[in-house]
Order: sequence, then C-alpha cells, then structure tokens
Amino acid sequence: MHRIYVHPLPVRIWHWLNAIGFIAMILTGFQIRYVGMLDVIPFRTAVRVHNWIGFALIANYFIWLGFYATSPQIRCYLPELNPKKFFSGSVRQMRYYCYGMFKGDPNPHQISIYNKFNPMQAMLYQLVMVVLVPVLSYTGVLLWDAQRFSAQVNFFGGVRVVDTVHVLIFIFFVAYILVHPYLGTLGASRTGQYKAMITGYEEVEDAGEAAKSGDAPPGLP
Repeated sequence: MHRIYVHPLPVRIWHWLNAIGFIAMILTGFQIRYVGMLDVIPFRTAVRVHNWIGFALIANYFIWLGFYATSPQIRCYLPELNPKKFFSGSVRQMRYYCYGMFKGDPNPHQISIYNKFNPMQAMLYQLVMVVLVPVLSYTGVLLWDAQRFSAQVNFFGGVRVVDTVHVLIFIFFVAYILVHPYLGTLGASRTGQYKAMITGYEEVEDAGEAAKSGDAPPGLP
C-alpha cells in the first residue's frame, strides 16, 4: 500500500465547506418547505439563513470552478469521449460494486493524480457539478427575489415551475448526502477516503498486492 497526493488543500477546504453548507441548506430547506410541521427555528430565520448560506455556497462553487479551470487537475472532470472505453469501464466498476468487493476483489479503477474518479463517479460528478449545482443555484436566486427576476421566472413558466425544479434537485441532494458517507467507506480501507479529504493523501493498493488479493487490474499482466 502506498499513498499519493490527490486532493490539494483548496479542494479539501471547498469540500468540507460545501458539505457543511449543504447540510445546513437541507435542514433549513425542510423547515421552509414544511412550515407548520417543523418549527425548530422561526420561519423568517430559516429563510434568512437559507438565503445567506446559499449565496456563500455559490461563491464557494466559483472558487472550486476557478481552481479547476486553472489547474491540470481539470482532467479529472473531463468526460471520456470513447464510448466503448467508458461503457466497459462502467460495467467493470458496477460488477465490482455489486459483488466483487464483497469477495475481496481489487478495485478495477486505479487512482492517480489526474484520474481520481472511476467512470461511474466521473459521470455522477460531471452531472452534479456542471448541471445540477448551477441549476439549483440559479433557481434559488430566482426564488430569492421572484419580483426582481419576474421576467426570467415567467420565461420558465412561473414560480411553480421554478420552485418544482429547485425542490426536485433538492430531493436529489438529500439522497446524495445520505448515500455519500457510505460511498466514502469503499476505498482501500473503510476510513481511507475520509482521511484523504483531511490530509490530501489517498491510499492506493500496489499492483503486486492487487494481484495477490485477486485478479490484477485491467491493463496489468
């Protein structure tokens, strides 16, 4: 087992600020959505906190975007343009998640500095960071002041449509936050990926160790 540095300090800071912020947004979002059923804090306070944290997360997103746009690590988020390679890699990864890891098989994806996401992770993170987060942020800004942005709100079909899109993405992120802690245990060790987001260093299984524990990773003899 050896370690490689895959999570620079700006990425780790962004990750934890984003995690804390999204949890706070989910909690205040439930308070706003189900007013009268959940009264943990006053409604106006929940709205105010939700709005301010939302703007902070938008700023945090642009910090993330600026870092990756000017860093060679942007390669981690570039899509795989070879359909055959993407499909075969996704099938191998799905097979590993479904039963391979329960038999002690090695992870078919070998992490590197510029290739830290397996095909399924890459597809999910591209969807989340390039589509869902911007749409969630944009609809949130429109709902923040629907009168000021009435022309844009009406263009998309009115407040109900904008709110529905915002809530549907909100539901997705609730599920994502619930599943994410489990996915974090699927590294070389149960706590390896958690430690990696603190230290920056990811534990990687050596090729020789992978071969002894099962089949060698794709591309290795």
